[in-house]
Amino acid sequence: MLRHLLNFVLLALPPSRCFGLRRLLLKLARIDVANDACVCGGGWIYGRGQLSIGKGTWLSPGAVFYTHPDAAIQIGDRCDIGPEVRFIPGGHLIASAHRRAGQGTARRISVGNGTWIGAGSQILGGVEIGEGCVIAAGAVVTRDVPANSLAAGVPAVVKRQLPP
Repeated sequence: MLRHLLNFVLLALPPSRCFGLRRLLLKLARIDVANDACVCGGGWIYGRGQLSIGKGTWLSPGAVFYTHPDAAIQIGDRCDIGPEVRFIPGGHLIASAHRRAGQGTARRISVGNGTWIGAGSQILGGVEIGEGCVIAAGAVVTRDVPANSLAAGVPAVVKRQLPP
């Protein structure tokens, strides 16, 4: 309930100002946010799961986290998260034709240091994005991305290796 109320308070603040106040409020809601991380407004944090935001990380307006108690979301240091990026650790197993969305699942998400995730991307549960990666705008990341890679597409695939 506290995070739900926090979302409304954060929504009322100017989208790219009041970073210190935002960090304080996020910490009160038991979110592990570094003292120099910049979290812009217009986003939302659902659920009671663990969320960690590293040093020097920038979260653009509209970033959404669907946290789950069984699946931590870890954003590394010096990451740049574009507008409207969504982190979705939960899903379902495929079941019978009676109801295809079977048993619910939740798997952690990890984003390595120095990674840039482009606008409108979606990062799904069970994914580890290595250090120094670029995820192209609009990508849907469904599997691991090795360090220093550029991934794009739906589903995202590695297009090339980047220099370390």
